[in-house]
Amino acid sequence: MTDHLYEFENLSTKLSFNRALGHFQTVADLLGSFEDFTNIADYLNDLLLEKEIDQNQLLPTVNAILFDKFNYTYQSYNMVKTIENFSTLTNEVKNWNGIDIVMVYYHPDLGPMLVNPKNSSHFDSIHTFKRNELITIYAGSFSAEADTKKNERAISLILKFLDGRVIKTPDILKKGKFKLKEKNVEKPEKSRNRKTSTVRTTRKSTAVEEKSIEVVINEEIPKRITPYYSVPVTNELFHNGNVEAWKKIIQSYNTKYPSLEVYIYYDGERIHDIHSLFKWGKVKHGSTILFAVAGDEIRDVAKLQRYLKQGASIMFESFLNFPVNKILNLF
Repeated sequence: MTDHLYEFENLSTKLSFNRALGHFQTVADLLGSFEDFTNIADYLNDLLLEKEIDQNQLLPTVNAILFDKFNYTYQSYNMVKTIENFSTLTNEVKNWNGIDIVMVYYHPDLGPMLVNPKNSSHFDSIHTFKRNELITIYAGSFSAEADTKKNERAISLILKFLDGRVIKTPDILKKGKFKLKEKNVEKPEKSRNRKTSTVRTTRKSTAVEEKSIEVVINEEIPKRITPYYSVPVTNELFHNGNVEAWKKIIQSYNTKYPSLEVYIYYDGERIHDIHSLFKWGKVKHGSTILFAVAGDEIRDVAKLQRYLKQGASIMFESFLNFPVNKILNLF
């Protein structure tokens, strides 16, 4: 009972109320799109690209609509192997006209990402499902009366693919209305360029009073990530000089493109502190360091790779022949 008293406490400020109101409007607009059997991953990814929703709205929306409203079957799964090629899955699942499938991939750097496995472009922005990472698969048909047997069959086939086995589509999944739409659906007018929302509030002693409440839209930029690019270490050892060169290069890139992030990976792990590559003492001649760039409107990745290769070589000193606090103009 005590918890119930504070159920709406997080809506007590103007900012939190407006953000919640914007989210509820998004979900309400979204419900109308299911009349033409639109996959929720297609729809929400479009809204994310257009900056009409934020990344943190994805999971609550998926749960409210697929689980609570339409009773989709779901199953979570930890990857047992790394998968980089999804063409086999897409080519098979695009024939599943009898069922709707949504996958949620919990990317370690970008957060939850929605995938319609029938849509190959969704995999283009992810590139890899890595070992030990979490996937949740939803299967259903926009109906409160779930066909559990069909849903579980579809999920089991996707899990079979994720395990590295060959899958074959059964007839039960072939016939239906859930065909991949080649073009994006027209979005409801309410969701277009929405900056404010009108709310009607009723007081006991007065008639209905109309108030315009500004909806604060978080201008968070939706992230996309490049494939992993390799940088061979051609110096005898990736030592402190190489580290400082890389810091200078990445600092220059971030100064030119402040909305983009550079992720560094070595030996299957993300490197949060470049100095650790030197401290480990493992990055010797012939080793390979990987990097990726995340953000919107990604640019100059080839140039960044070229500079990082030079920074990992015996020619790293060319990046250090400048005052300590000077930001290099490389991009």
